[in-house]
Amino acid sequence: MPSMHLTQRAVGKLVAPHPDGKQTIYWDDELRGFGVQCSGKTNQRLYIAQRDVNGKSRRVTLGTVTGLTLEEARRRAEDVLDDLRRGLDPKKKEKSYTLMEALTEYLGPKEKKNEHPSLRPASVALYWQAERLLKPWLDRQLREITFEMVDRKHKELASEIGESTANLAMRILRIVWNYAADRSTLPDCPVAKLRKRWYPEPRRTRCVSFEQLPTFYQSVRRLDNPAVRDYILLMLFTGMRRREAASLRWSNVDMAQKLIRLPREVTKAKRAMELPMSTAIFDMLVARRQMVNGSPFVFPGSGEKTGHVTSADRAFEEIEKATGIKVSAHDMRRTFASVAADTDGVSWIALKVMMNHTTKGDVTAGYVQISNDQLRHAVQRVADRIAGLCGVASVADQKVAKLR
Repeated sequence: MPSMHLTQRAVGKLVAPHPDGKQTIYWDDELRGFGVQCSGKTNQRLYIAQRDVNGKSRRVTLGTVTGLTLEEARRRAEDVLDDLRRGLDPKKKEKSYTLMEALTEYLGPKEKKNEHPSLRPASVALYWQAERLLKPWLDRQLREITFEMVDRKHKELASEIGESTANLAMRILRIVWNYAADRSTLPDCPVAKLRKRWYPEPRRTRCVSFEQLPTFYQSVRRLDNPAVRDYILLMLFTGMRRREAASLRWSNVDMAQKLIRLPREVTKAKRAMELPMSTAIFDMLVARRQMVNGSPFVFPGSGEKTGHVTSADRAFEEIEKATGIKVSAHDMRRTFASVAADTDGVSWIALKVMMNHTTKGDVTAGYVQISNDQLRHAVQRVADRIAGLCGVASVADQKVAKLR
């Protein structure tokens, strides 16, 4: 950026929009950090001040060239640059947040959890648990919450409710604190000082074992609710996440190409997914199309709010009573991954794609491109293996009625 001696006359000669079409800043050679910003697209010329504050570069607009004299702008710049030097960020609102105010502003109205611009409804509902877990602090100013309070509450929650819940409460507090810190001046978040005091949370490993699959599969087939039954089978044979499977629309099902296409807006990974159908799933969806009575959802439900199946908890309880096998919807995903990893001819990269897991951070995986034919072959091999373990004789020639 050019530097020059700014005078009232020199400023008056600066041109906007700049001839090269790019935004240009002319810095004053007397007062460091003070300058005139000329737009590359409009006739706007602005006095600005810029300096690093708290490790971040901050640019502050002082006013327009036509609205301020050079001396008025220079005086404002001196004040702003002095504040920045002392660590005071003028772009931050000097608002004093209570925990409840910060929580409500971050999450939005509680009754509109499905309308948050960036968070999934499930995440919004999870974060609202802070209202219960941190109830004594809701009316406290955030700046009044100390590390000693955080450490004590973390231990209390672990003792009274559970260690995972204690960790969750502190994670929510940290998220909300950081949100408020971006909009006001706050001390460092006290949760950061927990460091090694977080409670260990072992990764869940529960799934339907290979030996249990025949019994489990037959129990699923005997369920009275066909939508829930087929919903569970879809998760078992595809590894789809429970919410993505439950809310699956016919508009996302391409029967001609035998593909399930999920837009990024509905996936947990915020990444579009295109999953080939195995023979078993294609046959099941053909049968389901005749059963939905015009519903836009593959698995219609009685819930007025969603119109689709939202939970299979009762079905899993029924299966547990009948077989002693205790699993959940997410365990279907883990079961699928376990079988896929043990299936010949299915690469680790193909498994990642089927699970819609990112290859970010895996340099080698980033170079590998899986074609639709390769992925379809892998999907069919895994479905055949699952069917074999379930005791279904031949998926390739399987009749719809037999699979179901």
